Order: sequence, then structure tokens, then C-alpha cells
Amino acid sequence: MRPARALIDLQALRHNYRLARELSAAKALAVVKADAYGHGAVRCALALEPEADGFAVACIEEALELRAAGIKAPVLLLEGFFEASELALIAEHDLWCVVHSLWQLEAIEQTRVHKPLTVWLKLDSGMHRVGLHPKDYHEAYQRLLATGRVSRIVLMSHFARADEPDAETTEQQIAVFNAAREGLVAECSLRNSPGVLAWPQAPSDWVRPGIMLYGATPFEAEQPQAARLQPVMTLQSRVISVRELPAGEPVGYGAKFISPRPTRVGVVAMGYADGYPRHAPTGTPVMVAGKRSQLIGRVSMDMLCIDLTDVPEATVGSPVELWGKQVLASDVAQQAGTIPYQIFCNLRRVPLDYYGE
Repeated sequence: MRPARALIDLQALRHNYRLARELSAAKALAVVKADAYGHGAVRCALALEPEADGFAVACIEEALELRAAGIKAPVLLLEGFFEASELALIAEHDLWCVVHSLWQLEAIEQTRVHKPLTVWLKLDSGMHRVGLHPKDYHEAYQRLLATGRVSRIVLMSHFARADEPDAETTEQQIAVFNAAREGLVAECSLRNSPGVLAWPQAPSDWVRPGIMLYGATPFEAEQPQAARLQPVMTLQSRVISVRELPAGEPVGYGAKFISPRPTRVGVVAMGYADGYPRHAPTGTPVMVAGKRSQLIGRVSMDMLCIDLTDVPEATVGSPVELWGKQVLASDVAQQAGTIPYQIFCNLRRVPLDYYGE
């Protein structure tokens, strides 16, 4: 069978969750939306459920997948509901729900549900994506309580630039949030992964670790707490062909690489159809036969080429780590002009093998 695999270290996943709890001294919703950022939502949630305070997903489809797998812990719908008819399912499956728009509030006022809801009331504190305007926040809180259909409200917002520790935006958002919630008696949630790692002053009874769960840093520069994360995914394959080229020969589509010296080229069963970034340039790091090397030429749909000139022991069948514990996903993403969130979420076709149960 094709040797491309993604190894998922569940013990590392648990370590990262515990780190989020340690750094925040708060309850933590493990964010497993987008199939746990490509790591497999059900298996990751099952591994975390014995100690997780709950989970967060984007939408009801993702939540119902967890419930069908036997996950009984709280599950928060980060985008809330998309139409009022979902409220019956939300109540039936005991899901928690974000309310970020006035139309959602009105839907709760107009829809009868058979059990009270837990609502996370989202404020737009400055990101300007979704969330209630600060002038509407107090009234929305009171209206939710007045419906008799809401048993609990958590106050929340989302940071736009918490991954930039020197940006003033985060302090401004904290100030807007604190002003908007003044006088309201409820738990709150502000801190996402970069918030947990770099913004201890942000008020949060609940934190929402996402990318940090999977062992990737949300920061461009080195950050001391992020350095404690353990990579969860190792994307690996094997060398399937080796050839010797003299200096001056092209490699791959578009002849984007010309061998500057006699070069030993290894072909690896991995490409952009697997989710490896097509725009990763020559020089992107890989590990082959336990030694650091680099990508050469353009990434193809099913294959890519690496330089074996200085790894004479590498041959057909030699293992290759594309990212993982030795080659950080954040380094590959930076080379490719993207972020680790995207390369994880783009993973497809590659079987996931779990260990560390």
C-alpha cells in the first residue's frame, strides 16, 4: 500500500490539553472543529473526554458526530445555529450554543424548546466578524433570561490579534469586553490558544485551546510557553525512487529546480492531493533516514522530490518525515507562506494511525 501516513500521538494531545489547563487555571473546552484540525475529531475527543471539561465545534453536524460516538461531555457550537429549526436538536442533544447575532436571539424568543439552553453570548469586542455590538450586549443578556428558555449564560468574545504579543489590539479588546459585561453576573471566556499562551491577564473562566492542542505554535516568533507544546501529528512517507543527476539538470514540473552540482534525488510518495502545501519551495525542511534534508523542485499531486546528496544511506524505502516531532509543522507552513492551521486542515487521503491510547 502507498506508504503515506499521519501518526497521531494521543499522549501528546493530552499533554497539550493539560498545559492549557495549567497555564489558564480555568476550565477548558478542547476545540475539535474541522475534524480536530485534521487529526480526527472522534478519536481525539474520546482520548480527551476522561479529563476534558467539554469540547467546541463549528456546527451541529460536527457536534452530532461526537454524540453518535458516545461523547457525553458538553459540546459548544461556536457558530451557533444557522436556522431556528436546529434549536430542537440542540436541546435534544444537550448542546451548548453561541449566540452572536440578534436574529439568533429572536429565534430563541420565538421557539419553544423542551429543556433550557446554555448560551454563550458573543460580543464583538473589535474583531468585527461576528458578535453583538457592545451597545446591545446588556439588553441581549436580559432578553435571553426573560425568555425562560435559557438556564445559563457565558459571556464571550474572540481575539483578532492575540498571536501578536506586542499588538495593542488585544488590550483594547479586553477593555471593551470588561466594559460591556460590567454588572452582568456570569462566567466569561476570552482566551483562545494564543490567549492561553501569551495573555494571562485576559479574563476567562473558560478557555478555548485549539491549535495548541495539536502541538503547533500560533506565533511567528519563538514564545516560551509555546515551546512546551508537543507535536501531535507526524506526517510521514517513504522514498519510492532514487536517481543520480549531473549538475545543470531540471527536476519536476516547470524546471523550478536546476541541480547546482551532481545531485542524488529521492522521490517521495506525498503530494498536494494529500494536503502537503503545493507552494512549499525548494529548501523546505524534511527528515529522511533520520537526517535533515530539503525539498527540491515543485510539489506534484502525488509525489515530491528531496535532496539525498548528503544522505548517502537513504535509499528506496527510507522513511521521510514531512512534519512532526523533528520538522515542525509551523516551519513547513512558514516556508509555504501559510499557517499550521491550514496545512493540518488540508490533510486528506492520508490514513490516520493513532497511538498513545
